[in-house]
Amino acid sequence: MVGRGSGACLVTLVDRMSGLLVGGRAATHTKRDVADVETAALAGRPESRTVTLDRGKEFADFARVEEATGAVFYFALPHHPWQRGTNENTNGLVREYFPKGTDFDAVSDERVREVYDAINHRPRKRHGFRTPYEVHHSQTLHLL
Repeated sequence: MVGRGSGACLVTLVDRMSGLLVGGRAATHTKRDVADVETAALAGRPESRTVTLDRGKEFADFARVEEATGAVFYFALPHHPWQRGTNENTNGLVREYFPKGTDFDAVSDERVREVYDAINHRPRKRHGFRTPYEVHHSQTLHLL
């Protein structure tokens, strides 16, 4: 998610099954900074096997993230946002906290984590009003 200007941006990676949101704030909208945030978000998450991205140039360093995390990256077709529906819906939830035009340079990493945690602990109708955090961790613990 890009804010005002070409400064910082938010990286949102969402698990399709549970709706768990991970990611963070990248210092700039460059492929290097976005890849660093993706790597940090996916590190230690063996359950994250595939990631679907849009075709933005900020994701051009996906091969480095694949190598570092073991996740496989796919790209949605141009002008097909429904191929990333869960992510687009979650971006709408994030926009409740950070409206369009927000300057992410002025937003702290701690505030971004607070917002992501609030979204991860928000009950969802599709999960019988359990939170994405509960669904994700019950599945992860069940698999262990």
